[in-house]
Amino acid sequence: MPRTVARVIVDALSELGVRQVFGVVGDALNPLTDAIRGTENLEWVGCRHEEAAAFAASAQSQLTGTLGVCMGTVGPGSVHLLNGLYDAAKSHAPVLAIAGQVPLAELGSDYFQEVDNDALFSDVAVFRATITSPGQLPQLLETAVRSALGRRGVAVLTVPGDLGEREVTTDRPPRFSLTPPVSRPDGAAGRRAAELLDRSERVTMLVGEGARAAREDVLALADRLAAPMVLTLKAKAGFEGDHNPFQVGQTGLIGNPAAAAALQDADTLLLLGTDFPYRDWYPEGRTVIQVDTEATHIGRRVPVDVGLVGDTGATVRDLLDHLATAPGDARDRSHLDQARERFDRWRAGQARLADPRHDQGLVGRLRSALDNRAHDIRPEVLAAAVDRAAADDAVFTSDTGMATVWLSRFVEMRGERRLIGSYNLGSMANAMPQALGAQCLDRERQVVAFCGDGGLSMLLGDLMTLKTHRLPVKLVVFDNRRLGMVKLEQEQAGLPEFGTVLDNPDFAAVAEAMGITGIRVTDPSDVESAVRRAFRSPGPVLLDVLTNPDEVAVPAQPTVEQGWGFAVAKVKEAVRSLGDTDGH
Repeated sequence: MPRTVARVIVDALSELGVRQVFGVVGDALNPLTDAIRGTENLEWVGCRHEEAAAFAASAQSQLTGTLGVCMGTVGPGSVHLLNGLYDAAKSHAPVLAIAGQVPLAELGSDYFQEVDNDALFSDVAVFRATITSPGQLPQLLETAVRSALGRRGVAVLTVPGDLGEREVTTDRPPRFSLTPPVSRPDGAAGRRAAELLDRSERVTMLVGEGARAAREDVLALADRLAAPMVLTLKAKAGFEGDHNPFQVGQTGLIGNPAAAAALQDADTLLLLGTDFPYRDWYPEGRTVIQVDTEATHIGRRVPVDVGLVGDTGATVRDLLDHLATAPGDARDRSHLDQARERFDRWRAGQARLADPRHDQGLVGRLRSALDNRAHDIRPEVLAAAVDRAAADDAVFTSDTGMATVWLSRFVEMRGERRLIGSYNLGSMANAMPQALGAQCLDRERQVVAFCGDGGLSMLLGDLMTLKTHRLPVKLVVFDNRRLGMVKLEQEQAGLPEFGTVLDNPDFAAVAEAMGITGIRVTDPSDVESAVRRAFRSPGPVLLDVLTNPDEVAVPAQPTVEQGWGFAVAKVKEAVRSLGDTDGH
């Protein structure tokens, strides 16, 4: 019996191993959602906003390396997908978005809700097409899926509303076979890189997510080179923990002085599987070797002496073979030892900040008089408590902004922990919907979302999706009543805080009204017990913790200009507050 366009698409998704499709129902999607309704191993997850659906699909793709799927109906429904799809594209996550469209006969007539999807998604998608005839299937679907998986990006397939129920006349099973290539760089380039490394006295490695699959080889190379290992945020999961004696944390605005010094003190930098974008944090005048699967990434951020285009694992193994120093050979390890000593000292200082009793001591009381007169909870205290209580295989998501800073510094990606965030696009409101997608993959695995109050409130409606589908996500809200990162940026530029104050509700009470367990914390001494209660409670939980809005995350290498700007901003805020009538 011939199948319909909708049935061909849905059957193919099921055969590909897709387990959930995220979206909001609508007229053009009705044939597709009805086909999903009749498919045993495929679940429709109805969201309250299509942006959340796209974030959820992207999170699944990033965690599994396979295809994530979302849908948006005609016009506004498809437009709403866009931000989440941009995040997927910037994260190199293969996602298939199926977009609704007006009936075929109305295309180009400025029909109600008509949007040119092929134009709309032209910048975000590696492939986009509108089905105009059932005869285009399954070939067009195969091309879309292969493009998403092969090019690690977004594919958009648009289905007009009157096409989904039409029969595919030349029906056949789709074929999606796609074997990922394992490439190696030119042998001469590998030997040249090894020669430079052999001659170097102080090598520092900057390691990104692209090296995760080659963890043991990368650790072996760090040992041979006696090289400290600076991690990008996305490389925390896989390279952090006690079993990596080379890592010294992150650099950049969220980083630490030890990582910044490890880069500055090196004579050679070895970049593995990263396109770390912040040029100001690369030292000048160093020998640079870069390994990446994308030729266009080589030298994009910093001038490179040797660029090696290929699979990170295969390339690292070749470098190990070419190095003159054999395993066990003596090599000066002072550069590594100094970096690790700095890192340990910094971590010890951070641990003191994360002690709930910190503000009770002399130093803490002096500090509080300057930056925490209301005695709000330090965000360091909350992040460290979550780190202690969370499972060693938990999946973490974090909103862009200060929530990511505290996660970066106080949550260790030990064991099988994973981390997802909008770390390339830098979108707000990503943590909760990404946690939604992650939890759908495994309802028994612990999923923890580090939410900013601004991010959470932007897509607040999809708390109901967690409740409806009984997804036991633990939402940890850093409720500082501010757009905290913007506040910090303003103050570092010497500007008084403006437009960042948020008039928040009691988020725990909002959660309770939605049928979700809500816990509100205002006392630092209650943080530990509240976190443990949240993790013990079944179902979704929202932990609303009132944190200090004036907490400052000092960059790894603060400049004189930043310090002066911050001081000027604080004076302006103090002067302005004398005339305020609203208390802000």
